Amino acid sequence: MALAPAITDLEQLKDRTVVADLLSWRADAVTGARFDRNELTVFVARESIREACRRLKAQGLTDFLSDVTCADFYPREPRFELAYHLLSMKRKERVRLKVVLSGDDAVVESITPVWPSANFFERELFDLFGVRFLGHPYQRRIMLPEDWEGHPLRKDYPVEGYR
Repeated sequence: MALAPAITDLEQLKDRTVVADLLSWRADAVTGARFDRNELTVFVARESIREACRRLKAQGLTDFLSDVTCADFYPREPRFELAYHLLSMKRKERVRLKVVLSGDDAVVESITPVWPSANFFERELFDLFGVRFLGHPYQRRIMLPEDWEGHPLRKDYPVEGYR
């Protein structure tokens, strides 16, 4: 069975509830969207991620943060993609919000004021990728010792570590 092609045209995705709500709230905050294999991904501007999460939660469109993760696409710029996996248990829908960050400015607002469960996810991304979260209540390493040099999940990190 052939897969349906991904829909990446924002105009075609405006009927999706989450996309429509974010566009009506602030159209400039939505930089793109993708619907592929029955999964919705909305690209959000870096400076709007906290408020977008707050909006979706307040509107009842999401009620659970299941994960925050990162991918490093070195040497491409923008280098990092943060993915926020949200769930609406009432509506039985999932949505992924993504934020792209450049390698030399990997800083984004923390969403812990909206979703306290983001605390450890953000600490893990800080520790392993070097992404900094503004307003995080306890921005410290979570897995590696405090004196560890570098961030081991970055693609430019040496295989055997720094010597």
